[in-house]
Amino acid sequence: MSTLEVDVHKLPVMLTALRLPSFQAYWKEVADRADKEGWPAARFLAVLAEYELAERETRRIQRHLNEARLPGGKTLATFQFQAIPTIPKPRIEALAAGDWLEAGANLMAIGNSGAGKTHLLSAIGHALIEAGYRVLYTRTTDLVQKLQAARRDLALESALAKLDKFHLLILDDITYAQKDQAETSVLFELIARRYEYRSLAITANQPFSAWDKIFPDKAMTIAAIDRLVHHATILEMNVESYRRKTAGERQQNKAHAPATTSKHDLDNKVGDN
Repeated sequence: MSTLEVDVHKLPVMLTALRLPSFQAYWKEVADRADKEGWPAARFLAVLAEYELAERETRRIQRHLNEARLPGGKTLATFQFQAIPTIPKPRIEALAAGDWLEAGANLMAIGNSGAGKTHLLSAIGHALIEAGYRVLYTRTTDLVQKLQAARRDLALESALAKLDKFHLLILDDITYAQKDQAETSVLFELIARRYEYRSLAITANQPFSAWDKIFPDKAMTIAAIDRLVHHATILEMNVESYRRKTAGERQQNKAHAPATTSKHDLDNKVGDN
């Protein structure tokens, strides 16, 4: 077998053509270490492959976080589990692993305004992206308007198909959406399409008994709820508003804080003396 002639100086160009940016960034450093420590060729390649895979995963996570449009800063690390004792942390961590997505199951957070529903579902969505899933967050009203516009343009099927690529669709504030019959219809079509196929995560400030405000048709209301809860985890979050509680604590802290003396007051005191 003849010896293969390779111009090492062309390596950066070849790695660019092969789309191996981490190989290109680290090969010289790793090669120098391999030469110095006498590595076999297989170890040299394995180290570079690990760099490439690790950075590809980092880029994937960042790309999917960007497309998910999750609210900033709402992660499991910043969620205050002690404020909602009915929601045990191990249960949420199990949901964050994502096994339930494989069966197209749903997740619903129902409770008072300000109880942390959006934070919790967004945090789970963030963890799911890190676990390899694709997630999209949207306010229900915004998505309904987009789907209704797509229907007017005879492109509803295409719009729904684009949503199919997401393992989880987070619909925030579903009970705030006061919809006409046409908008109600596209929301029901979305729920029906994803039933037992792709997952939905929903926040709602109203119990199911009040959902006739979302779906004015009683039969459609029953059908929608039935599809949503059939394979669902329901998180009851009827607790004191976290936002109001935090605001109250800030006011309380201000009331008990020691009075401060301004520079103007200090100058006046010095002048009086």
